[in-house]
Formats: sequence, C-alpha cells, structure tokens
Amino acid sequence: MSYVLKQLNQEWRFMLKQKYILILLACTLLLSGFSVFNGLSEINQQKNTIERLKTADLMDRAIAQDKHDDPGSLAYYSFHLTYLAPSNIAFSALGERDVLPWKHRIRMLALEGQIYESDSQNAELAQAGKFDFTFMVSALVPLLIILLFHDLFAHERTSGRYDLLIVTAKSQFVFWATRTIVRFVSVFLCLMVPFYIGAWVSHVSIFDITFLTLCCFIYLTFWTLLSLWWGKHSGSAPKVASGLIGMWVLFSFIIPILGDLAINKIVHSPKGGDIVLTQREAVNDAWDLPKETTMNAFIATHPQWKNNVEMQSMFEWKWYYAFQQVGDQTVESMAQQYRMAAQEKYELAGYVSLISPPLLIQRYLTRMANTDAVAAFEYEKDIREFHRQLRHFYYPLLFTKNDFDKHQLINIPNFDDVIDQ
Repeated sequence: MSYVLKQLNQEWRFMLKQKYILILLACTLLLSGFSVFNGLSEINQQKNTIERLKTADLMDRAIAQDKHDDPGSLAYYSFHLTYLAPSNIAFSALGERDVLPWKHRIRMLALEGQIYESDSQNAELAQAGKFDFTFMVSALVPLLIILLFHDLFAHERTSGRYDLLIVTAKSQFVFWATRTIVRFVSVFLCLMVPFYIGAWVSHVSIFDITFLTLCCFIYLTFWTLLSLWWGKHSGSAPKVASGLIGMWVLFSFIIPILGDLAINKIVHSPKGGDIVLTQREAVNDAWDLPKETTMNAFIATHPQWKNNVEMQSMFEWKWYYAFQQVGDQTVESMAQQYRMAAQEKYELAGYVSLISPPLLIQRYLTRMANTDAVAAFEYEKDIREFHRQLRHFYYPLLFTKNDFDKHQLINIPNFDDVIDQ
C-alpha cells in the first residue's frame, strides 16, 4: 500500500510539471464552469418569466372579468397561463426546452391550433442548441480525455523511456494505473466541481447528484479505457489521436445524424402546421354551415346537451363554442397520429443511442432533468386536461338558461391544480 501511495504522489508531482496537461485541466474547469453558469442563467430566466407571466395572467383575467358579464364573453376574453416549470437540476441538461414550447396561454377556443403554435424564436439559435453541462460532458469531455490519454504509452516510446520505466518499476500495472488514476481524477474533478456548485445553488437532491455523477463517471471511464486500449496497441501518438477522434466523430455526429435521418424517413406523421390549418379551416367554414350541422356534430360527442341546442337568435355563444369543439374533433385523428409518431420517434431514438454513447448519456440526463420529449408529452397532456376542465366549467353556463353569477368564477379551473394531480 505504501508503494501505491508513493507512486500516486510521484505521478501527481510529475503531472504538475507538464504544462500541456495543466492547460487541458484548466480548459476543462473553465468550460465546465461556463456550461453550468449558462444553464443556471437560462433556467433562472425561465423561472422569472413564469413568475412574471403568472402575475400578468391574474391581472389580465381580472380585467376581463371586470369588463364582461356573460359567460360567453368571459370565456372568449379570459386567457389562462399553462407552463412546464423547470426542475432543480434542469440547469445541467436544458434538453428540448429550447425547441419545444414550455408555456402557452390557453382560451376556451379550439385547442389544437393553440397547442401547435410554438413560441417564436431565432431558428438558427434553436438549431445550434444551448451550451449546457450535458453538452460539455457528452461532446467536449471525450476530446479532452483523448488528448490526455492518447499518448500515455506512445509518448514514452517516442522519448525512449518506455523500456527503462518498465524495467525499473516494481509493478507495471501499478505504474500505469497510478498515472491513469491521477489524470482521470484530475479531469473528473475539474468537470464535476462546477456542477456541484450549481447543484448546491439550485438545491438539487442528493439522489440526482449521485445519479448524474455515476453517469459521468461511467461515461468518462469508457472513453479513458478506449483511449488506453488504442494507445497501448499502437506506437504512434498521432495515429492513436486520429483514430480516437474518428471514433468521437462517429459516435457524436455521424450516428446521431444518420439515425435522425433514418427515423424521419421511416416514421411519417402530419405536420403541426397542417393540423393548425385544417382546424382553422373547419372553424371558419362553420360560420357558413347550417347551425344544425354544427350542433349535430357537437352532440355526437356531448350527448348530455342534446336537449339544449335550440337557437333563439342568429348568434349564441353555445353555438360558437360548439363549432370550436367540432373544429378540434375534425383534426382529432391527425393530432393523434402526430402524437403517436412523436412517441415512436423517441422510442426509435432510444435504440440509436445504444450505439452512440454521447447520445445515450444525453438521453439519460435529459430524462432525469425532465427536459426531454417525454416531459413535453406530459406537458401537452396537462394542457389537454386543463382545457377539458375549462369546457366542463363553461358548458353548463352556456347551454342552460340559469342565471349567471360572477361568484361562480371562483370555481374556474386552475392549471396549478392539474399539475398537482
């Protein structure tokens, strides 16, 4: 044991004398710190946006309720904020939050058009994505590992010290293991320390910290062992480096890109824009259709209101919201196909990730952070449930002739209650 400790101390002092290693470690620390800072800034901005919108949402709805007295107008002019709040550890894996919507303002109108209208954003920035800790781990750290370990053996061979080191070392295994451990632990700490600081600031649970640490440890170990194996069986450091970088390009870019192209080729679905257009056409056409046609289509799915569909004038709010509902019914099959295709794409991407370690760790970390496509699916389910509750609240007020009292608005559905269910 004393020999191992002595060898570790010697390797540590030897590493500190190598400037290029210190530069690589400094780059790891700086890039990791920047990725954590960038993630924290983005998530704090999103949290502040949600809180600001929640306050504005209450004020806007209070103004609408003060101006209007009938339930039809109240339903039309009242917006309701829905949102997907980021988890505490979301700063480390922003995932799909820069692509898929995480906030919507919902009304009692046809829902599909409201869901598939995404937030406007810079398309080039969305394509580039965010520089977060997960990107740092999955894409950049392998390069740093390659630079640190590709010449572990080849450098000694080139300098002519390899045979001397082997002869003088008490144990070849201990010698190379301690040199590897010193470098590995150094780069691992430089990577993880900024994350631990960010996790402390964000109040991340010990379980999540442990799980992410384990994932990063396994991932870095994979690239380290690959670099050591390749370097041990080759005498040329440039050849080792070029081969490992080729593997990095294959795993990080070629396989994910080809996999994405193959999945899009295999899985076909309606586009969100097509769903919006079809739904809006159905709603607009309803103004010119006989009212009986709209009401018959409505009571086919809402038979409880079949005795309350008679019209006493040319325009009534119940008819207006009935054809909004029918507009959703018109694109129901398209929307279902879209959701099923999105789920199938996600599942197929899981198979692709099995042969792409960078994609695999991204998948695990974004799932843990609740920032992946699954989180977006669940958010959409919450929106649909909230909209269903809104309709169930307003339909009795629209289809019956009972006197309306604004005090009934105290029972209006709240999106926060849907989240808590």
